[in-house]
This record gives sequence, structure tokens and C-alpha cells, in this order.
Amino acid sequence: MTNQNGISHDATPQPLDYERFVAAKMAADPATGFEPIADMHPALFDYQRDVVRWALRRGRAAIFAGTGLGKTLMQLAWADAVARHAGGRVLILAPLAVATQTAREARAFDIDGVAYMRADDGVTRIVVTNYELLAHFDPGAFAAIVLDESSILKHHDSKTRGAVIAAFAQTPYRLACTATPAPNDHTELGNHAEFLGVCSRTEMLSTFFCHDGGETQTWRLKGHARADFWRWVASWAVMMRRPSDLGYDDGAHRLPALSIHQHSVATDGSIARAAGSLFASEARTLDLQRAARKGTIASRVAVAASIVAAEPDRQWLLWCDLNDESSALARAIPGAVEITGSDAPDEKETRIVGFAEGAIRVLVTKPSIAGFGVNWQSCARMVFVGVTHSWETYFQAIRRCWRFGQRDDVRVHVVASDAEGAVVASLQRKEEDAEEMAAQMVAAMADVSRESVRGLTRQSEDYAPTKRVRIPRWMRSEDREVV
Repeated sequence: MTNQNGISHDATPQPLDYERFVAAKMAADPATGFEPIADMHPALFDYQRDVVRWALRRGRAAIFAGTGLGKTLMQLAWADAVARHAGGRVLILAPLAVATQTAREARAFDIDGVAYMRADDGVTRIVVTNYELLAHFDPGAFAAIVLDESSILKHHDSKTRGAVIAAFAQTPYRLACTATPAPNDHTELGNHAEFLGVCSRTEMLSTFFCHDGGETQTWRLKGHARADFWRWVASWAVMMRRPSDLGYDDGAHRLPALSIHQHSVATDGSIARAAGSLFASEARTLDLQRAARKGTIASRVAVAASIVAAEPDRQWLLWCDLNDESSALARAIPGAVEITGSDAPDEKETRIVGFAEGAIRVLVTKPSIAGFGVNWQSCARMVFVGVTHSWETYFQAIRRCWRFGQRDDVRVHVVASDAEGAVVASLQRKEEDAEEMAAQMVAAMADVSRESVRGLTRQSEDYAPTKRVRIPRWMRSEDREVV
């Protein structure tokens, strides 16, 4: 059959199977990197070395590795190799509390030409700075960009997130590093894919996801697309919670025991009256939960101070969300040191380093300030003076101490008002869901990741029957043999 333009085509539409349909819309992202040198940094473990080599071959890649698996060393080794290969400079963006730590680790591992800077000098080979200072740098001056703790992009406003993605859209080499992404948060994966130039978040959602009901902001992974989705993610990202996820020996990468102890303080009758009830009950709305937090600051601080006093020879890390909580804790606990948002960057760094080195015994701060990327394995005791609605913030804060390399069992105390029980229960439920989903995510990507990172494929024995089997008479209607 011929159309008006003289082009013939078959009048009968041919069926297109789903796998070919998906492949046509969202093919695996092609590699844009280079074959890495043979002599990688000697401090790298075998799994770290292979992941870095894979990321260099990819050129634009994401490393989703659990806390304590050495993402900082991996990204520094990657940046060093790219700078040597491309003959250009590399920019590493990191949270404020992590940027200077990255520069210190580079010196510890003898990686030359790495420095923390607040404005570009145009010379330094590998520049480390924090996200808030991006405007002081020209993205075009760098051959490669590394986003450390890249999941924090979703915590920034859309303008900042969009600016980071747009600024490096033409950068040849890109690496994103963070812990295992939050389960069910497919937006985070979409942000990473967009930053790496794989596809836009909208393209990812339209290809693999659908809406349930009328909520346009709620997306569900299509059941028949699940395997294809994770295979696609594994084409540009490697995900691991421990080395054995990729077939390596866990060795020393084993977490110590973690125990979480909840302490409840009573609210007064004002919260109940605000809710229109004669009796105290759980605050079900955000306004009531905030009122319960503010109304119990003194009693929660007193409980936290008594917990710290019970183990005076231990280092303690106290997390809070309100300025009034922070100042009250610093007054109530002898020798406690605060890190606040208004502190100068140099002062924040001094206190972070002081706590890491043991010079500060009790540190009080917020997860928004030091809850991402900081290594505090020297401390094995912490208190949350109040709870947060964000499971990821809670998870990341705990992981500052409960991480590979921690030698002691970690004890976490959560001090909350009895009106905040709904929030505590929600975090516990999210923790269980997150562990289950993280296991599914790793399992779904394991085979593809092992093949791409290690060059391994799943091995299986072929079934080749050689003997005839006779079915018992009582199981068949006819007297016959079946192979």
C-alpha cells in the first residue's frame, strides 16, 4: 500500500513485543569513558578497584554504595585517573561538613593535587568544594565533575537541583556517589539519570511507571517493566550494601550490633485540649506534633542529659531539629559543644574534626548540618532529642557512627514526647520497608552489576536427561513410559 508521498508500507500493523518496545524507547546508556590504567591506587580493596575501573569505562556513572564502603577513596581514585587521562581538572561537590574531610582523606592516601577551595584558582588539579559555592566556579573549566552524597540534591530546592544538572550537562566525565538510594524514591534515581545525561526524569517515569488513581505525583513501577527497569539502572549505576552483593568476600566489612532505645516523656494537658480532647493522645497532625515538641523541650533535654551522664567515659552525639533544643542541650550537659547553622565554615570544620579525633566528648548538632557523609566511627553512642518525619535523614544520621569500621556496638536513644508516637511508629515501619526494598533492589541488579563490574555471569548447569523415567500405574491412565 502506498501513501500520498509515494512511500509504501504494510497496511496490516505488526505486533511489537514489550521488550523491543522498551528497548526502542530506553536503550542501555552507552559507555563514554576509557579503558583505565592497570595500576590503580594500592589502598583500594579489590571490589573498590573493580568498581572504579567500571566507572572509568562508563565515563558517566553512579556508585550507590553503603556507608563505610569507601566511596570517598573510590571517587578520589576516579578523579585522579580522569585528570591524568584527560589532561584536565576535576571538580568535586560535597556537603559542607564533608568537603574538607574529602581533602584530608586525599592527603592521607597520598593523592596529589587535591585541595578544598571556596573559589577557583584556575590551577588546582582536583578541586573540592561544597554545593553552596558552585556559583564561584566555571563548570566549563573542568573535564569532570563528582557529586559526593549526591542524594542530597533532592533536599535542595528545584532551582538549585536544576542548576547543578544544567551546569554540567556538557561535562565529558561525570560521577555521582551516594549510599543506597531510598527505596520507593524513584525520583532520586531519575535525578541521577538526568545528571548523568542518561535521560530526563520525565522520560524515565513515562517509560517504566504509571499512575494509580488520580494522584499525578504518585508513580508506580509497572509490574511487567520491573526487570527491564532494574536492568536499565544497572547499565549506568552499580548498587551494593556490602562487597558480597557483587560476589566479593565481605572480610572486615561487617556491621556491629545496633540497638535502639525509645524514651517517652509525658505531655501536659494543653496538647490534648488543642486537639479537642480531655485526655492526652498521639498527635496526628503536623501542627500538634510541633506543639508537642516545643512543649516538652525541657523534659526531653533532661532525659537526654541523664542518658549521657550514665556513661561519662563515652563520646556522645546528640541530634536535634530545633535551635531551642540545641542550646538547651549545650547548657544541660557539661562540656557539650554545638555546631549550629550560623557558625562560620571554619568553626564548623574545627568542631567536626575535633569530635572525629576525640578532642570533643559531646557534640550537639542537626542532621541537616552534619547528617550526611561525615565519618564518626570513634563514637558509638547517640541520642535523638526528638524524631524526624524523614526516614532517610534518620537513617543517614545513625550511619555517621554505625558504619563499616566501627569497632563497638552502637546504641541509639530516641527521646520523644508521648504525643509523637505516630512518628516513631512510622519510622519503624519505614525502616522495615526500606530494608526489604533495598534487598530487592540489590538482588534485581546483582547479575548485571557482577557481569559489568567483574566480567562475571551467572553460572548454571545445563539439564540433559539421559535416563527414562517410568510413571507408576496409579498416576497414569495408560501404560506408557515418559522421558
